[in-house]
Amino acid sequence: MSKKLMRKLSSEFAKYVRVWKLLKKPTPEEFKTVSKVSAVGILIIGAVGFAISVAMKMMF
Repeated sequence: MSKKLMRKLSSEFAKYVRVWKLLKKPTPEEFKTVSKVSAVGILIIGAVGFAISVAMKMMF
């Protein structure tokens, strides 16, 4: 491989290592909150999709 490619890969790897070091395991409370927000978002998107589906069937 060329030196330029090796330098780029090394640089990218260093970025990933830096981010990995900043990560921390979420507390149970944080995990519950993120799960609830995600579930509500999925339900809202599903409800909107269902409403659009029903509206399209009623039009045609």
